[in-house]
Amino acid sequence: MQQQLDAYCAHLRSERQVSPHTLQAYRRDLDKVLGFCEKQQVRSWNDLDIQGLRSLIARLHQQGQSSRSLARLLSAVRGLYHYLNREGLCDHDPANGLAPPKGERRLPKTLDTDRTLQLLDGAVEDDFLAHRDQAILELFYSCGLRLSELTSLNLEQLDLADGLVQVQGKGSKTRVLPVGKKAREALALWLPLRALSNPPDGALFVSQKGRRLGPRAIQLRVKAAGERELGQNLHPHMLRHSFASHLLESSQDLRAVQELLGHSDIKTTQIYTHLDFQHLAAVYDSAHPRAKRNKGGE
Repeated sequence: MQQQLDAYCAHLRSERQVSPHTLQAYRRDLDKVLGFCEKQQVRSWNDLDIQGLRSLIARLHQQGQSSRSLARLLSAVRGLYHYLNREGLCDHDPANGLAPPKGERRLPKTLDTDRTLQLLDGAVEDDFLAHRDQAILELFYSCGLRLSELTSLNLEQLDLADGLVQVQGKGSKTRVLPVGKKAREALALWLPLRALSNPPDGALFVSQKGRRLGPRAIQLRVKAAGERELGQNLHPHMLRHSFASHLLESSQDLRAVQELLGHSDIKTTQIYTHLDFQHLAAVYDSAHPRAKRNKGGE
């Protein structure tokens, strides 16, 4: 079972070309399933049935695993069995028909428009770090990029003249995104400073020594900007969520937002319709005469 699991992970890495983060998450989930099988003396993947997998899901749920985490585990199991069936190593899928326990749906945290402008419109010092960090923030919000997409960007993927950037998303899928005016201005100020660091490769965002910035370094710079400008915790995905929420609120075009975010399934994008409804409901409650409620039992 271990050998077949290793072969599947190698398949994900080399043929499917999933991101290291996705591969690590799938491996972690499938290791849980393998550990369960060993304890239950299930000696082959063909011997794991739906009852056994349901028992594992119930146990993990009792231990505090979220519905979202369990859904990911089931997705990993389905992927594994699709591979095993294709290779003739198995003839069923124990995850077929199984669904994770329903949990409370968490809406992503976003900045409202005013807070976003407060973050981005502050004074920028005329130095390497300040211009680089401003360009990072503007590009995150302008394009709704994932952290992995921004860290992997190379200079050749950016076309400032036409205001476009080509990014490689999940599953090595590429998409071309428009870059807004403010982001183009910030990048135009950053690029001459970037050149002074003599980068050894084509990385768009680099340290003062010319080395590509990694995910952790960018997370820390975004966090520092949030504390400095807003007095709150801020992470890159919050800027992505804010981009999607503000765009959907203005355009009401769910399909366009799906394309810009690079979501393969529109159900993933639909989470932002709930955010938009919350905004509309808040406006209604504060403005409509019939919505106002008496306070304190008056």
